[in-house]
Amino acid sequence: MGSEMCIRDRHKKVKIVEVNAYHVRPRWGFVEIITDEGITGWGEAVLEGHCDAVLACVQEYRSYLIGQDPFRIEDISATIFRAGFYRGGGVLMSALSGIDQALWDIKGKAFGAPAYELMGGKCRDKIKVYSWIGGDRPSDVGTAAKERQDAGFKAIKMNATEELQMIDSYDKIDAVLERVAAIRESCGKYFGIAIDFHGRVHKPMAKILAKKLEEFDPMFIEEPVLCENMEVFKEIAVACNIPIATGERLFTKYDFKRLLQAGGVDIIQPDLSHAGGLTEVKKIASMAEAYDVALAPHCPLGPIALAACLNVDATCYNAVIQEQSIGIHYNVGKSVLDYALNKQDFQFVDGFCAMPTKPGLGIEVNKELVLEENLTKHQWKNPIWRHVDGSVAEW
Repeated sequence: MGSEMCIRDRHKKVKIVEVNAYHVRPRWGFVEIITDEGITGWGEAVLEGHCDAVLACVQEYRSYLIGQDPFRIEDISATIFRAGFYRGGGVLMSALSGIDQALWDIKGKAFGAPAYELMGGKCRDKIKVYSWIGGDRPSDVGTAAKERQDAGFKAIKMNATEELQMIDSYDKIDAVLERVAAIRESCGKYFGIAIDFHGRVHKPMAKILAKKLEEFDPMFIEEPVLCENMEVFKEIAVACNIPIATGERLFTKYDFKRLLQAGGVDIIQPDLSHAGGLTEVKKIASMAEAYDVALAPHCPLGPIALAACLNVDATCYNAVIQEQSIGIHYNVGKSVLDYALNKQDFQFVDGFCAMPTKPGLGIEVNKELVLEENLTKHQWKNPIWRHVDGSVAEW
Protein backbone atom coordinates (compact mmCIF):
# COMPACT_ATOMS: atom_id res chain seq x y z
CA MET A 1 0.00 0.00 0.00
CA GLY A 2 2.84 2.36 0.85
CA SER A 3 4.55 1.83 -2.51
CA GLU A 4 1.25 2.37 -4.35
CA MET A 5 0.74 5.67 -2.55
CA CYS A 6 4.29 6.66 -3.41
CA ILE A 7 3.64 6.01 -7.11
CA ARG A 8 0.37 7.97 -6.96
CA ASP A 9 2.05 10.94 -5.28
CA ARG A 10 4.84 10.89 -7.83
CA HIS A 11 2.34 10.58 -10.64
CA LYS A 12 0.45 13.70 -9.58
CA LYS A 13 3.40 16.05 -9.41
CA VAL A 14 5.24 15.27 -12.67
CA LYS A 15 4.56 17.85 -15.37
CA ILE A 16 5.80 18.54 -18.89
CA VAL A 17 7.78 21.78 -18.97
CA GLU A 18 9.55 21.73 -22.34
CA VAL A 19 8.93 20.44 -25.87
CA ASN A 20 11.65 20.67 -28.54
CA ALA A 21 11.85 19.54 -32.16
CA TYR A 22 15.00 18.96 -34.22
CA HIS A 23 15.92 18.28 -37.83
CA VAL A 24 18.60 15.58 -38.15
CA ARG A 25 20.18 14.07 -41.23
CA PRO A 26 19.60 12.25 -43.38
CA ARG A 27 15.83 12.92 -43.36
CA TRP A 28 14.48 12.60 -39.83
CA GLY A 29 12.91 14.72 -37.10
CA PHE A 30 13.43 14.17 -33.37
CA VAL A 31 11.16 15.30 -30.54
CA GLU A 32 12.42 15.98 -27.01
CA ILE A 33 10.01 16.30 -24.09
CA ILE A 34 11.34 17.28 -20.65
CA THR A 35 9.55 17.07 -17.29
CA ASP A 36 9.89 19.26 -14.22
CA GLU A 37 11.86 16.41 -12.61
CA GLY A 38 14.42 16.53 -15.41
CA ILE A 39 13.33 13.32 -17.13
CA THR A 40 13.84 13.55 -20.89
CA GLY A 41 11.89 11.52 -23.42
CA TRP A 42 12.80 11.20 -27.07
CA GLY A 43 10.59 10.48 -30.07
CA GLU A 44 10.94 10.46 -33.83
CA ALA A 45 8.36 12.53 -35.70
CA VAL A 46 8.87 12.56 -39.44
CA LEU A 47 7.03 12.09 -42.68
CA GLU A 48 9.81 11.62 -45.19
CA GLY A 49 10.05 14.70 -47.39
CA HIS A 50 7.74 16.74 -45.12
CA CYS A 51 9.89 17.20 -42.02
CA ASP A 52 9.29 20.97 -41.77
CA ALA A 53 5.52 20.49 -41.72
CA VAL A 54 5.63 17.70 -39.13
CA LEU A 55 7.96 19.50 -36.72
CA ALA A 56 5.90 22.69 -37.06
CA CYS A 57 2.91 20.60 -36.07
CA VAL A 58 4.80 19.28 -33.02
CA GLN A 59 5.34 22.89 -31.93
CA GLU A 60 1.68 23.63 -32.52
CA TYR A 61 0.78 20.77 -30.17
CA ARG A 62 2.85 22.32 -27.34
CA SER A 63 -0.32 23.87 -25.92
CA TYR A 64 -1.72 20.35 -25.41
CA LEU A 65 1.47 19.27 -23.61
CA ILE A 66 2.99 21.99 -21.40
CA GLY A 67 1.86 21.54 -17.81
CA GLN A 68 0.33 18.12 -18.46
CA ASP A 69 1.06 14.85 -16.71
CA PRO A 70 3.30 12.85 -19.10
CA PHE A 71 2.16 9.55 -17.59
CA ARG A 72 -1.39 10.03 -18.93
CA ILE A 73 -0.38 8.88 -22.38
CA GLU A 74 -3.81 7.62 -23.44
CA ASP A 75 -5.41 10.92 -22.47
CA ILE A 76 -2.77 13.04 -24.22
CA SER A 77 -3.00 10.90 -27.36
CA ALA A 78 -6.80 11.13 -27.42
CA THR A 79 -6.74 14.87 -26.75
CA ILE A 80 -4.31 15.62 -29.56
CA PHE A 81 -6.24 13.36 -31.93
CA ARG A 82 -9.76 14.55 -31.09
CA ALA A 83 -9.64 18.05 -29.62
CA GLY A 84 -8.39 19.74 -32.78
CA PHE A 85 -11.52 18.61 -34.70
CA TYR A 86 -9.53 17.72 -37.85
CA ARG A 87 -7.64 14.47 -37.49
CA GLY A 88 -5.69 11.75 -39.21
CA GLY A 89 -3.42 12.12 -42.21
CA GLY A 90 0.32 11.98 -42.54
CA VAL A 91 1.38 15.28 -40.97
CA LEU A 92 -0.87 15.34 -37.91
CA MET A 93 -0.36 11.66 -37.09
CA SER A 94 3.41 11.80 -37.59
CA ALA A 95 3.63 14.69 -35.13
CA LEU A 96 1.50 12.75 -32.64
CA SER A 97 3.69 9.68 -33.21
CA GLY A 98 6.88 11.42 -32.13
CA ILE A 99 5.16 12.89 -29.07
CA ASP A 100 3.73 9.51 -28.08
CA GLN A 101 7.14 7.84 -28.38
CA ALA A 102 8.70 10.50 -26.16
CA LEU A 103 5.97 10.04 -23.53
CA TRP A 104 6.55 6.29 -23.38
CA ASP A 105 10.27 6.98 -23.10
CA ILE A 106 9.60 9.26 -20.11
CA LYS A 107 7.28 6.80 -18.42
CA GLY A 108 9.69 3.90 -18.77
CA LYS A 109 12.57 5.97 -17.42
CA ALA A 110 10.46 7.20 -14.49
CA PHE A 111 9.57 3.63 -13.51
CA GLY A 112 12.99 2.19 -14.34
CA ALA A 113 11.66 -0.26 -16.91
CA PRO A 114 11.56 -0.77 -20.69
CA ALA A 115 8.35 0.61 -22.19
CA TYR A 116 7.19 -2.88 -23.15
CA GLU A 117 7.16 -3.90 -19.47
CA LEU A 118 4.51 -1.20 -18.93
CA MET A 119 2.53 -2.55 -21.91
CA GLY A 120 2.03 -6.06 -20.55
CA GLY A 121 5.57 -7.40 -20.79
CA LYS A 122 7.28 -9.13 -23.68
CA CYS A 123 6.13 -12.28 -25.44
CA ARG A 124 9.47 -12.81 -27.21
CA ASP A 125 13.14 -12.20 -26.49
CA LYS A 126 14.23 -11.21 -29.98
CA ILE A 127 12.81 -10.58 -33.43
CA LYS A 128 14.02 -11.32 -36.94
CA VAL A 129 15.18 -8.29 -38.94
CA TYR A 130 15.76 -7.84 -42.64
CA SER A 131 18.22 -5.71 -44.55
CA TRP A 132 17.61 -3.41 -47.52
CA ILE A 133 19.50 -3.89 -50.80
CA GLY A 134 19.41 -2.45 -54.29
CA GLY A 135 18.43 1.21 -54.05
CA ASP A 136 15.61 3.00 -55.85
CA ARG A 137 16.50 1.43 -59.19
CA PRO A 138 17.82 -1.94 -58.05
CA SER A 139 20.95 -3.49 -59.55
CA ASP A 140 23.59 -6.07 -58.53
CA VAL A 141 21.11 -7.50 -56.06
CA GLY A 142 22.40 -11.06 -56.19
CA THR A 143 25.81 -10.02 -54.88
CA ALA A 144 24.33 -7.61 -52.33
CA ALA A 145 21.94 -10.25 -50.99
CA LYS A 146 24.75 -12.75 -50.59
CA GLU A 147 26.77 -10.20 -48.62
CA ARG A 148 23.83 -9.70 -46.26
CA GLN A 149 23.39 -13.45 -45.91
CA ASP A 150 27.07 -13.83 -45.08
CA ALA A 151 26.62 -11.12 -42.43
CA GLY A 152 23.98 -13.27 -40.74
CA PHE A 153 20.75 -11.89 -42.15
CA LYS A 154 18.08 -14.42 -43.04
CA ALA A 155 16.08 -12.05 -45.24
CA ILE A 156 16.40 -8.93 -47.41
CA LYS A 157 14.02 -6.47 -49.01
CA MET A 158 14.44 -4.78 -52.37
CA ASN A 159 12.46 -2.47 -54.61
CA ALA A 160 10.90 -4.54 -57.34
CA THR A 161 11.10 -2.13 -60.21
CA GLU A 162 11.63 1.38 -61.42
CA GLU A 163 8.63 3.33 -62.66
CA LEU A 164 5.86 1.39 -64.42
CA GLN A 165 2.95 2.85 -66.34
CA MET A 166 -0.53 1.40 -65.91
CA ILE A 167 0.13 -0.82 -68.92
CA ASP A 168 3.82 -1.22 -69.63
CA SER A 169 6.31 -3.39 -71.45
CA TYR A 170 6.97 -6.97 -70.41
CA ASP A 171 10.70 -6.34 -70.59
CA LYS A 172 10.35 -4.47 -67.28
CA ILE A 173 8.58 -7.51 -65.82
CA ASP A 174 11.36 -9.77 -67.07
CA ALA A 175 13.98 -7.48 -65.51
CA VAL A 176 12.31 -7.90 -62.10
CA LEU A 177 12.24 -11.67 -62.50
CA GLU A 178 15.92 -11.74 -63.44
CA ARG A 179 16.87 -9.78 -60.31
CA VAL A 180 14.86 -12.02 -58.00
CA ALA A 181 16.27 -15.10 -59.73
CA ALA A 182 19.78 -13.80 -59.08
CA ILE A 183 19.05 -13.55 -55.35
CA ARG A 184 17.49 -17.01 -55.23
CA GLU A 185 20.50 -18.45 -57.05
CA SER A 186 23.08 -16.75 -54.83
CA CYS A 187 21.32 -17.24 -51.47
CA GLY A 188 19.48 -20.53 -51.82
CA LYS A 189 15.89 -21.70 -51.76
CA TYR A 190 14.97 -20.72 -48.21
CA PHE A 191 16.49 -17.25 -47.90
CA GLY A 192 13.78 -14.64 -47.30
CA ILE A 193 13.11 -12.24 -50.19
CA ALA A 194 10.69 -9.36 -49.69
CA ILE A 195 9.81 -7.49 -52.87
CA ASP A 196 8.57 -3.92 -52.50
CA PHE A 197 6.37 -2.70 -55.36
CA HIS A 198 6.47 0.67 -53.52
CA GLY A 199 3.11 1.72 -54.95
CA ARG A 200 4.82 2.16 -58.33
CA VAL A 201 2.74 -0.56 -59.97
CA HIS A 202 -0.92 -0.29 -60.97
CA LYS A 203 -3.49 -3.08 -60.93
CA PRO A 204 -3.04 -4.42 -64.48
CA MET A 205 0.73 -4.90 -64.17
CA ALA A 206 0.62 -5.78 -60.46
CA LYS A 207 -1.45 -8.89 -61.12
CA ILE A 208 0.92 -10.00 -63.87
CA LEU A 209 4.07 -9.36 -61.84
CA ALA A 210 2.73 -11.00 -58.68
CA LYS A 211 1.75 -14.13 -60.58
CA LYS A 212 5.13 -14.44 -62.28
CA LEU A 213 7.00 -13.99 -58.98
CA GLU A 214 5.36 -17.07 -57.47
CA GLU A 215 8.07 -19.41 -58.75
CA PHE A 216 10.65 -17.74 -56.46
CA ASP A 217 8.66 -18.20 -53.23
CA PRO A 218 9.04 -14.63 -51.92
CA MET A 219 8.62 -13.93 -48.23
CA PHE A 220 6.08 -11.26 -49.22
CA ILE A 221 5.29 -8.62 -51.80
CA GLU A 222 4.79 -5.11 -50.44
CA GLU A 223 2.41 -2.38 -51.62
CA PRO A 224 1.53 -4.17 -54.88
CA VAL A 225 -0.92 -1.29 -55.30
CA LEU A 226 -1.49 1.80 -53.20
CA CYS A 227 -3.86 1.61 -50.25
CA GLU A 228 -6.28 4.05 -51.86
CA ASN A 229 -7.03 1.05 -54.07
CA MET A 230 -7.24 -1.38 -51.15
CA GLU A 231 -10.18 -3.22 -52.69
CA VAL A 232 -7.68 -4.53 -55.28
CA PHE A 233 -5.65 -6.51 -52.74
CA LYS A 234 -8.23 -9.29 -52.85
CA GLU A 235 -7.87 -9.52 -56.63
CA ILE A 236 -4.10 -9.77 -56.37
CA ALA A 237 -4.38 -12.36 -53.60
CA VAL A 238 -6.52 -14.48 -55.94
CA ALA A 239 -3.98 -14.04 -58.73
CA CYS A 240 -1.00 -15.35 -56.74
CA ASN A 241 0.03 -17.41 -53.74
CA ILE A 242 2.37 -14.88 -52.14
CA PRO A 243 1.73 -13.10 -48.81
CA ILE A 244 0.76 -9.45 -49.37
CA ALA A 245 2.04 -6.71 -47.08
CA THR A 246 1.02 -3.05 -46.88
CA GLY A 247 0.22 -0.21 -44.51
CA GLU A 248 3.08 2.30 -44.37
CA ARG A 249 0.79 4.98 -45.83
CA LEU A 250 -2.08 4.38 -43.42
CA PHE A 251 -2.17 6.50 -40.29
CA THR A 252 -4.89 5.44 -37.84
CA LYS A 253 -6.71 2.38 -36.56
CA TYR A 254 -9.67 3.52 -38.62
CA ASP A 255 -7.58 3.30 -41.81
CA PHE A 256 -6.47 -0.19 -40.84
CA LYS A 257 -10.03 -1.18 -39.96
CA ARG A 258 -11.03 -0.57 -43.57
CA LEU A 259 -7.95 -2.45 -44.82
CA LEU A 260 -8.65 -5.50 -42.68
CA GLN A 261 -12.32 -5.50 -43.64
CA ALA A 262 -11.41 -5.29 -47.33
CA GLY A 263 -9.33 -8.48 -47.00
CA GLY A 264 -6.52 -9.86 -49.15
CA VAL A 265 -3.68 -8.61 -46.95
CA ASP A 266 -1.55 -11.00 -44.89
CA ILE A 267 0.91 -8.61 -43.21
CA ILE A 268 0.30 -5.06 -42.00
CA GLN A 269 3.15 -2.54 -41.84
CA PRO A 270 2.15 0.43 -39.69
CA ASP A 271 4.95 2.93 -39.13
CA LEU A 272 5.58 3.88 -35.50
CA SER A 273 6.52 7.40 -36.66
CA HIS A 274 3.46 7.85 -38.87
CA ALA A 275 0.60 5.92 -37.29
CA GLY A 276 0.29 7.39 -33.79
CA GLY A 277 3.29 5.92 -32.02
CA LEU A 278 3.25 2.97 -29.64
CA THR A 279 -0.24 3.73 -28.32
CA GLU A 280 -2.03 3.57 -31.67
CA VAL A 281 0.09 0.88 -33.31
CA LYS A 282 -0.39 -1.48 -30.37
CA LYS A 283 -4.15 -1.20 -30.97
CA ILE A 284 -3.72 -1.66 -34.71
CA ALA A 285 -1.62 -4.79 -34.12
CA SER A 286 -4.29 -6.27 -31.86
CA MET A 287 -6.96 -5.60 -34.49
CA ALA A 288 -4.82 -7.40 -37.07
CA GLU A 289 -4.28 -10.38 -34.77
CA ALA A 290 -8.05 -10.84 -34.59
CA TYR A 291 -8.02 -11.17 -38.40
CA ASP A 292 -5.06 -13.64 -38.28
CA VAL A 293 -2.91 -11.01 -39.99
CA ALA A 294 0.79 -10.61 -39.17
CA LEU A 295 2.62 -7.45 -38.07
CA ALA A 296 5.89 -6.20 -39.61
CA PRO A 297 6.36 -2.54 -38.62
CA HIS A 298 7.62 -0.20 -41.32
CA CYS A 299 10.87 1.50 -40.27
CA PRO A 300 13.25 2.88 -42.92
CA LEU A 301 13.97 5.59 -40.35
CA GLY A 302 16.22 6.41 -37.41
CA PRO A 303 17.21 4.88 -34.08
CA ILE A 304 14.33 6.20 -31.96
CA ALA A 305 11.76 4.84 -34.40
CA LEU A 306 13.55 1.48 -34.40
CA ALA A 307 13.61 1.37 -30.60
CA ALA A 308 9.88 2.20 -30.54
CA CYS A 309 9.20 -0.61 -33.01
CA LEU A 310 11.11 -3.13 -30.92
CA ASN A 311 9.03 -2.26 -27.86
CA VAL A 312 5.83 -2.94 -29.79
CA ASP A 313 7.29 -6.10 -31.36
CA ALA A 314 8.08 -7.34 -27.86
CA THR A 315 4.43 -7.26 -26.83
CA CYS A 316 2.61 -8.34 -30.02
CA TYR A 317 2.18 -12.04 -30.69
CA ASN A 318 1.64 -11.48 -34.42
CA ALA A 319 4.90 -9.53 -34.96
CA VAL A 320 6.96 -11.57 -37.42
CA ILE A 321 9.86 -9.43 -38.70
CA GLN A 322 11.24 -5.92 -38.25
CA GLU A 323 12.46 -3.49 -40.88
CA GLN A 324 15.58 -1.44 -40.10
CA SER A 325 17.52 1.05 -42.18
CA ILE A 326 21.18 0.42 -41.39
CA GLY A 327 22.82 0.48 -44.82
CA ILE A 328 19.72 1.68 -46.69
CA HIS A 329 20.33 3.84 -49.75
CA TYR A 330 18.52 6.86 -48.25
CA ASN A 331 21.02 7.27 -45.41
CA VAL A 332 23.50 9.77 -46.82
CA GLY A 333 25.57 11.88 -44.41
CA LYS A 334 24.40 10.18 -41.23
CA SER A 335 23.19 6.70 -40.36
CA VAL A 336 20.97 5.11 -37.75
CA LEU A 337 23.40 4.41 -34.95
CA ASP A 338 25.26 7.71 -35.27
CA TYR A 339 22.68 9.21 -32.89
CA ALA A 340 22.76 6.36 -30.36
CA LEU A 341 25.23 6.39 -27.49
CA ASN A 342 24.40 2.75 -26.71
CA LYS A 343 25.13 1.30 -30.14
CA GLN A 344 25.87 -2.09 -28.63
CA ASP A 345 22.19 -2.55 -27.76
CA PHE A 346 21.20 -2.51 -31.43
CA GLN A 347 23.43 -5.21 -32.82
CA PHE A 348 22.01 -7.94 -35.07
CA VAL A 349 23.06 -11.49 -34.31
CA ASP A 350 22.17 -14.30 -36.74
CA GLY A 351 19.53 -12.09 -38.32
CA PHE A 352 17.80 -11.18 -35.06
CA CYS A 353 17.70 -8.16 -32.78
CA ALA A 354 17.26 -8.56 -29.03
CA MET A 355 14.64 -6.49 -27.25
CA PRO A 356 15.88 -3.32 -25.53
CA THR A 357 16.74 -3.65 -21.85
CA LYS A 358 17.32 -0.05 -20.80
CA PRO A 359 14.45 2.00 -19.33
CA GLY A 360 12.04 3.79 -21.65
CA LEU A 361 12.42 3.04 -25.33
CA GLY A 362 15.92 1.75 -24.60
CA ILE A 363 17.93 4.27 -26.59
CA GLU A 364 20.39 6.82 -25.24
CA VAL A 365 20.32 9.74 -27.67
CA ASN A 366 23.45 11.74 -28.46
CA LYS A 367 21.93 15.18 -27.85
CA GLU A 368 25.14 17.00 -28.65
CA LEU A 369 25.06 15.59 -32.18
CA VAL A 370 21.32 16.31 -32.48
CA LEU A 371 21.89 19.98 -31.62
CA GLU A 372 24.77 20.19 -34.07
CA GLU A 373 22.70 18.67 -36.89
CA ASN A 374 19.76 20.98 -36.20
CA LEU A 375 21.92 24.03 -36.93
CA THR A 376 21.73 23.22 -40.64
CA LYS A 377 18.25 21.83 -41.25
CA HIS A 378 18.08 19.15 -43.89
CA GLN A 379 15.62 19.54 -46.77
CA TRP A 380 15.33 15.94 -47.92
CA LYS A 381 12.81 15.30 -50.69
CA ASN A 382 12.10 12.16 -52.64
CA PRO A 383 12.93 12.34 -56.35
CA ILE A 384 10.29 13.24 -58.92
CA TRP A 385 10.15 10.62 -61.64
CA ARG A 386 8.52 10.88 -65.04
CA HIS A 387 7.54 8.31 -67.61
CA VAL A 388 8.96 8.46 -71.11
CA ASP A 389 5.81 10.30 -72.23
CA GLY A 390 6.46 13.09 -69.72
CA SER A 391 3.70 12.18 -67.24
CA VAL A 392 4.59 12.02 -63.57
CA ALA A 393 5.41 8.56 -62.20
CA GLU A 394 4.88 7.06 -58.77
CA TRP A 395 8.12 6.95 -56.80
